[in-house]
Amino acid sequence: MPIEAERILVDTGPLVAALNAVDEHHGWTCEVFGRLAPPLYTCEAVLSEAQFLLNARGGDPLAVLDWMRVGVINLAFSAEDEIERLMTLQRSYRSIPMDFADACPTRMAELHARSRVLTTDSHFRVYRRNRRQLIPVLAPWDC
Repeated sequence: MPIEAERILVDTGPLVAALNAVDEHHGWTCEVFGRLAPPLYTCEAVLSEAQFLLNARGGDPLAVLDWMRVGVINLAFSAEDEIERLMTLQRSYRSIPMDFADACPTRMAELHARSRVLTTDSHFRVYRRNRRQLIPVLAPWDC
């Protein structure tokens, strides 16, 4: 049986930071994206949140879709197929709270054992996959 290659799962923060030169994590994310071989994987919730934040911060929301068009990022998740688990995750982390755009990469990490979440969100220090396992991350605090 072939060994599954590691998947890099992209959260909202790194997309926004890489595409917005004034973001505090811009330099770090550009360096990280430069080291990683595409495609990187994400979900519609992350794309939507990234577009919203880029627009609100004076960036170009269409840049997110352009990265999809050229193959930097790839959609690899169907929320419709995972709705029960997404609801369970959001209920479990209600006190933080966990939003939909965090629940999806968390669930993606459960579905792909050999994965890391590329994030700038410190909540991923708290979130767990499969109820008790740390989610491996690529994050500024781990550098």
